[in-house]
Amino acid sequence: MPEALVVGTVRQAMEIAIVVSLPMLMAGMLAGILVSLFQTVTSIQDNVLAFIPRAAAIFGVFALTFPWMLPVMGSFSTDIIKRLPESIRRTRRCWRDSPCCSYGAEW
Repeated sequence: MPEALVVGTVRQAMEIAIVVSLPMLMAGMLAGILVSLFQTVTSIQDNVLAFIPRAAAIFGVFALTFPWMLPVMGSFSTDIIKRLPESIRRTRRCWRDSPCCSYGAEW
């Protein structure tokens, strides 16, 4: 595959991964800050108290944003699959036309 196609696809995949995971990460961070603040004020140092609210916040946000995440990931996957034949054609053309290829005439 041409470098620009690979770089563009990887960049798009990373952007989608960040956008899809950001709501859950922000909910976990906010819950963690609030629990830490509560533990500091009350002097309660319990590991379960730190874990359960964070996990619940992440799961809750996941449940709320899943209907939005599914089409986003599905459309990205569909676009990748639709572009696959063109990517293969470009790869074969680039490989066939390369000066270091000794099998170019057979294509």
